[in-house]
Amino acid sequence: MFKQLKKMNSKGMTLIEILIVLAIIGTVMGVIGSQVMERFQKAKVRETKIRLNNVAQALQLHYADCNKMPGALDGLITASDDCSNWGPEPYIKKDQVNDAWGKPFVYEPDGASFSLKSLGKDGREGGSKNDKDIVFDEEEK
Repeated sequence: MFKQLKKMNSKGMTLIEILIVLAIIGTVMGVIGSQVMERFQKAKVRETKIRLNNVAQALQLHYADCNKMPGALDGLITASDDCSNWGPEPYIKKDQVNDAWGKPFVYEPDGASFSLKSLGKDGREGGSKNDKDIVFDEEEK
């Protein structure tokens, strides 16, 4: 009778074995999850750089058509009365004047040139890593 009872208990896993397996799975998922999130943030930085280049090209097209930079990035989306050569289609889509985190680009026109940047993931000046400002630089194109 004791042999039958012993056989029945040896078929399953003990609570300690289950906890060890869960701890191993949790550790593996933690390591993999952090790497996935880091790559996800790097992809957002690359996407923001692409969007900056697209907006810069749209600004240059606007300047070629209107002989001046728009006062704000909305000038790339909707026509203004002081530019007879605008469009006829918008120079860029409305969702493209935001960075990959959904925050609007910082745009400052200066005559025939401009400055354009994203404030990064945190949306504030400065920062490091993914929070670092991403600045459009014509030489990097």
